[in-house]
Amino acid sequence: MSNHTGHGHHHDGHQGLHHERSAHGHHGGGPGGEPDWDVMAPLLERNAELSAGQYTEAARWIAALPTAPAVRRVLDIGAGPGVVTCLLAGVFPDAEIVAVDGTPALLERTRARAHRLGLADRVTTLHATLPDQLPALGEADLIWAGNTLHHMGDQRAALAGLGALLRPGGTVALVEGGLQARQLPRDLGFGRPGLEARMEAAEAELFQEMRTGLPGARREVEDWAALFTAAGLAPQGTRSFLLDLPAPLEDAAREQVVADFTRRRDGLRDHLDAEDNAVLDRLVDPGDPAGLHRRPDVFLLLARTLHLGRRAA
Repeated sequence: MSNHTGHGHHHDGHQGLHHERSAHGHHGGGPGGEPDWDVMAPLLERNAELSAGQYTEAARWIAALPTAPAVRRVLDIGAGPGVVTCLLAGVFPDAEIVAVDGTPALLERTRARAHRLGLADRVTTLHATLPDQLPALGEADLIWAGNTLHHMGDQRAALAGLGALLRPGGTVALVEGGLQARQLPRDLGFGRPGLEARMEAAEAELFQEMRTGLPGARREVEDWAALFTAAGLAPQGTRSFLLDLPAPLEDAAREQVVADFTRRRDGLRDHLDAEDNAVLDRLVDPGDPAGLHRRPDVFLLLARTLHLGRRAA
């Protein structure tokens, strides 16, 4: 898998930004299609920060399970700029948290965040491309993989590889699926109603193209409980965590929506019709009173789903 493996947690709703590496593949800005991390990384950080409550609640759910062993070492697979890495350090105060990612620029941001938060003694980073380097990650009591597994061609084999790293009683936590974000009313007052549904459909096609093009790509029914069982892990439950930011949005959330739509507009230009492209141009125009910068009805609603599998004690 490419060095784009593991920029996770940052955008779990849309198939574009919210399906991490697929966004990096379609909308890269650097040499050879490599994203411009000076542009992308702050967007990833802000998106994860907006969802800090969701992620913290999810981690606390894991920590409170009666079957949970003492957590001494956590692997954050697809750590990106480290927002969730540091949240995990707060929920598991006795653990070493290892941020695993394939992009050095993002790992540097993780180290900087950990230093700012006084976590540098417990948060470490590891540059790795996955799934090839899975065995080098070492054992763990908890493996958190945030929207990472679907960027590995053979998800079944990759999940088995994660399970092999678990200590007895340890847990794999997969953030996969959920509900795509909604940020606008169905009828904007101009253009055809249902713009976001059409964007999501186009992004789903691009996401499938990404999946099909991965090395060793294998189609799987996304029944995570069944895949856990096939990997020798006992399913421990599934929960979804809601991000519900109603209109009117505060500045940080509005800025995130504007940045997200701007990037998605650029990535979907060739996959939407002329009318929808014209609507997107208006939405991202800071001078348009009906655009995202000014309209009072912009919101942010999405659900992230967490699936748990446990190795026998």
